[in-house]
Amino acid sequence: MDASVTAIPVAGLAIAFIPSAIVIGIMFFWSAGAQTSLYATLRMLVQLLLIGYVLVYIFAADHFAIIVSVLVFMLVVASWIAIRPVRNTQPHAYFYALAAIAVGGILTLALVSQAVIGIQPWFSPRYLVPLAGMIFAGSMNAVSLAAERFQSEIEREMSYLEARRIALRAALIPITNSLFAVGLVALPGMMTGQILSGISPLVAAKYQIVVMTMLFGASGISAALYLVLAGRSGHHKIG
Repeated sequence: MDASVTAIPVAGLAIAFIPSAIVIGIMFFWSAGAQTSLYATLRMLVQLLLIGYVLVYIFAADHFAIIVSVLVFMLVVASWIAIRPVRNTQPHAYFYALAAIAVGGILTLALVSQAVIGIQPWFSPRYLVPLAGMIFAGSMNAVSLAAERFQSEIEREMSYLEARRIALRAALIPITNSLFAVGLVALPGMMTGQILSGISPLVAAKYQIVVMTMLFGASGISAALYLVLAGRSGHHKIG
């Protein structure tokens, strides 16, 4: 297969924003929070352009301390974002999120990078950073959904065990839906990217299987651990 990747010109990149601009326009006329969406889109653009330049340096780095620092930074930011939807957040809730994402994410990352793929050296940034990004993001979303739903159920005077059950199920809805839909409704980003770069679709499918299982595992472990920690703090004392 042709392994070349078509470069996207600046004009093409601008055209890609047309659907987003239409949505933001509709939100503006409907008074549906267009400012937030516009800010989020602009922030995404700046962040991705900046990280593109930063990754060039990170991928060229050959020292584990740099890669570990990057992973720690990702964990800290993911934990802060995860707990953001919880009302009246207290410091302990952030540390619960950090612990949950770190345990679920790092265990899964170590398993996939070493036992499944066999990355050498173990801190190879070209593999480790993208994998960590996907895993930590999945755990972040699951913890965020679990924390918000758990708080809502506790405020409705639901028992801890029932609130925990409902919160875990709600947290895993997005990844569970993805497991049902992958290959039938959508080709995920990693698989699509590999196919576009010339990788065999069968090889790309195997990598995507690894990605889906690691996302489900990391998300579930992190969400469950957060709910256990939140329960030990006094069930209802999340924030």
